[in-house]
Amino acid sequence: MKTENNNQRGFWGSRLGFILAASGSAVGLGNIWKFPYIVGQNGGGAFVLIYLACILVIGTPIMLAEFTLGRKTQLNPVGAFDQIRPKSAWVGIGYMGVLAGFFILSFYGVVGGWTFAYVVKALTGA
Repeated sequence: MKTENNNQRGFWGSRLGFILAASGSAVGLGNIWKFPYIVGQNGGGAFVLIYLACILVIGTPIMLAEFTLGRKTQLNPVGAFDQIRPKSAWVGIGYMGVLAGFFILSFYGVVGGWTFAYVVKALTGA
């Protein structure tokens, strides 16, 4: 991400950079880490088809709505909902988005700790 001198706001240097960052965020560690196990436990190919259908039907519209809202308002989630509908319950949706991000990052911190511990054990032969 780059910043302009007269504007402290960051912006993406290229469309490809944004697409790769958004894709990495959408895929997430959970889809890489546990996905093969979950597929094996829940029916293999049939599960994958239903999973992809749910991503297309539920995930894509929500992601596009989030991108559109952020692009239109140029604000954080709480400020964006407050600008669209001031003093309404929708501001709570913005707070839930921020809180969800906090919990996801907390989870990734734990998984990162496990990974670090396994690497140390592998290198030391423990």
